[in-house]
Amino acid sequence: MPGLILVLVLGLCAIHFLRGLLPPATDLELLFDWGFVPARWSLAWGYAGPEAIIAAATSIDGGDADVTAAHLMIAEYVVAQGGASPVTALSYALLHGSWMHVVLNCVWLVAFGSPVVRRCGTTRSVILAVLATVGAVAVQWLSSPLSTQVVIGASGTVSGFMGAAALFVFRRPERVWDWPAGAQDRRSSLGELVRNRSALFFLGSWLVINLVVGLLSQPLGITEGGVAWQAHIGGLVTGLLVFRWLDPVSGTPGQTSSWTA
Repeated sequence: MPGLILVLVLGLCAIHFLRGLLPPATDLELLFDWGFVPARWSLAWGYAGPEAIIAAATSIDGGDADVTAAHLMIAEYVVAQGGASPVTALSYALLHGSWMHVVLNCVWLVAFGSPVVRRCGTTRSVILAVLATVGAVAVQWLSSPLSTQVVIGASGTVSGFMGAAALFVFRRPERVWDWPAGAQDRRSSLGELVRNRSALFFLGSWLVINLVVGLLSQPLGITEGGVAWQAHIGGLVTGLLVFRWLDPVSGTPGQTSSWTA
């Protein structure tokens, strides 16, 4: 396991362990202060005013008056707190809803972050992680700008690594005798990716899993709320799009870019 991935895994587990030592009220305040709340960013950017956010929370029925009242109370708290801190576009990824949530993200991080770090080095991998983390919540905000639900978890970051890895781990070697090193001589273009049956099968399965987990997240004990599947897709797309600028291996076999990490 590359050092960067080991540090990230240990860090995520340590943060969740320490949160377990906090009083519930303090932990809840921490989630709102360091998690990503779309409505708070809408306030900060002037996209929506307090009235629109309160109205959106009031319109949530849920079939239970207590649920509606809870959403309204949260919306009033968000409005009272005002705009968001820029750091929450990154810090949300360090927080998780349960130990199952942490473990699943760490497993996927090891699986897809490791080949990316080995190929790109620490510096470029950190840049990829940052861009995927921000890209994930950008898509989440676009899908629900008035939402007062707190978005947490490293799934968007992990999805960015997954998108980057998909561009080279599914490639077949140019020559049979070059396997397995030859499979990583060059990355696939997006056009080649959509023609790669193995890659399409994997990414398609991943999308289905996201939808299923989104419906069953609470019964499975993954999180105490819903799964922000839009953020997962945002992270994946970000990884697919930006990896070409961070990949030290050019499109021509055997050549590398001039930017070393």
